[in-house]
Amino acid sequence: MTDQEVIALINRTLCEEFELDPETMHPGVTLYDELELDSLDAVDMVVALEQAFQIRIREEERMRQIRTLGEIHAYVLEKYHALAS
Repeated sequence: MTDQEVIALINRTLCEEFELDPETMHPGVTLYDELELDSLDAVDMVVALEQAFQIRIREEERMRQIRTLGEIHAYVLEKYHALAS
């Protein structure tokens, strides 16, 4: 998958999981303020991304520090590329 395909899958996964408007999915959008996700949603988000990409991110501290969609994109891309190599 290209980086753009990975980003599109992240966005699609989150839109489906949380019934989000695809138009709101841009890198600068904040997860908790603008998308109105809460801590329970964050757990669901991790599970959904793990299933979509077959990666393990559940217990990583960096995931707890993510606040924007762009940070999710960068993190998953990093994990995806590490897995592919």
